[in-house]
Amino acid sequence: MAPGWKLRVLLAQALFGDPDILLLDEPTNNLDINSIRWLEDVLNQRSSTMVIISHDRHFLSAVCTHMADVDYGTVRVYPGSYDDYMEASTLAKQQLQKDNDKAKDRIADLEDFVRRFRAHKAKARQATSRRKMIEKLKVEDVKPSSRQYPFIRFIVDPREKLHRGAVEAKGLFYGKLDLTVEAGEKVAIIGPNGVGKSTLLRSLLPEDFKDNLKLDAATVKWAEKARLGYWPQDASAEFAFDETLTEWMTRWRRKGFKQDDMIVRATLGQLLFSGEDQKKKLKVISGGEAQRMIIGRLILDMPNVLMLDEPTNHLDMESIESLNTALDKFSGTLFLVSHDRELISSLATRVIELKPDGRAVDFRGSYEDYLTATSAVLAAA
Repeated sequence: MAPGWKLRVLLAQALFGDPDILLLDEPTNNLDINSIRWLEDVLNQRSSTMVIISHDRHFLSAVCTHMADVDYGTVRVYPGSYDDYMEASTLAKQQLQKDNDKAKDRIADLEDFVRRFRAHKAKARQATSRRKMIEKLKVEDVKPSSRQYPFIRFIVDPREKLHRGAVEAKGLFYGKLDLTVEAGEKVAIIGPNGVGKSTLLRSLLPEDFKDNLKLDAATVKWAEKARLGYWPQDASAEFAFDETLTEWMTRWRRKGFKQDDMIVRATLGQLLFSGEDQKKKLKVISGGEAQRMIIGRLILDMPNVLMLDEPTNHLDMESIESLNTALDKFSGTLFLVSHDRELISSLATRVIELKPDGRAVDFRGSYEDYLTATSAVLAAA
């Protein structure tokens, strides 16, 4: 049974009987985007008390009324959506820092007064009073956050920037999809699990890519200067080598560019691999670390077209947010297969939905515009 179907069975088991308390650990894992929307609706109709662990930002905002933040060795609960929590937690940290700065300035002033007048008989009482004030003033300990955000930027060489068409393709998805994608478009590919999203992405890859899936009836023509970077859904084969992280990343330095050992180490450092971590063997890294290594490879390769297949899999919230920012700033062309609605909503300028009946819908506009248009069509039917 596929992971998505296994999760559906577990969800049905948990929801059956309308329990008073629901404990859900990453319930959106392996669900397609439409199934996640369905789950949001089902949970919002329930009156159960729910405790949910999830890395899906949109899902959390759609379902949860409070956010429990586990950080600084403590748990703090914030009312509202995920966006409300992000704003409130940031403001709380800024206010604490501001209060600390004021307290430190006040303590410095009082200590200066005590130092100058403690031996002065006329000022002795005032000096004693200020010493007591110093004892009452507290500077809260600002503990370092356990959260770490990798720094991600996908840079396109200005000499390789595409200016018009990026790719023309005919006969894709059972021969029913023809595509002309302009440079700079950000195309989201959505649909149920198993419908062929990864197959469509692989069929667009040039023949020199080992993951290329050649379709007999399809033709794909990329722009002459197109330089593709591919992020597979399952990248485990990429790490089947007896190498350290530094050795593996060094293999992906782009020829003709000044990418020396220092650049490799700096790239790893930006992706939160520093010091001894860079000497680790590939075989011991976690799924999230492997995904960050793929990001590093793409950074060094400097493609002007990114082909990403479920890039948020195994990433923590901080890495997802950093990736989201990097893709938003990316000046090239993007093809994105993902079930992360927040990622798609914030990036897509075009949506291709693959249907189980073999149809393909090609919509020019954002994902939210697509949902509105789809709802209007259903309402009119």
